[in-house]
Amino acid sequence: QVQLVESGGGLVQAGGSLRVSCAASGRTFSSYAMGWFRQVPGKDRDFVAAISWSGRKTYYADSVKGRFTISGDNAKNTWYLQMNSLKPEDTAVYYCAASRLGVHSGYVFVLEGDYDYWGQGTQVTVSS
Repeated sequence: QVQLVESGGGLVQAGGSLRVSCAASGRTFSSYAMGWFRQVPGKDRDFVAAISWSGRKTYYADSVKGRFTISGDNAKNTWYLQMNSLKPEDTAVYYCAASRLGVHSGYVFVLEGDYDYWGQGTQVTVSS
């Protein structure tokens, strides 16, 4: 059974940092492109960050550029989203996702429909 499991969410004060993780099981995702999305109640899920399968290419939403960093450890089948200088508007459920379109390609993907596997999400709350 293919699974992506997020962890590391929690409550943090504005200006603080948090790292969320995405652990994959049931399949090796080292050749997949990965992404992070977030969603607040009543709104669509928004793109946050993406990384190519090799890790050489990353891409960020303008709202998080310069504050968030996406990375991966293929040996551990785990990906990370390091979030610094957090703002209350970063409060959301954060989801990781894996894309077969990215297998051995240098591309990153920003659309939900480009991703095939999703985790269950982890809540990040930033207090003001």
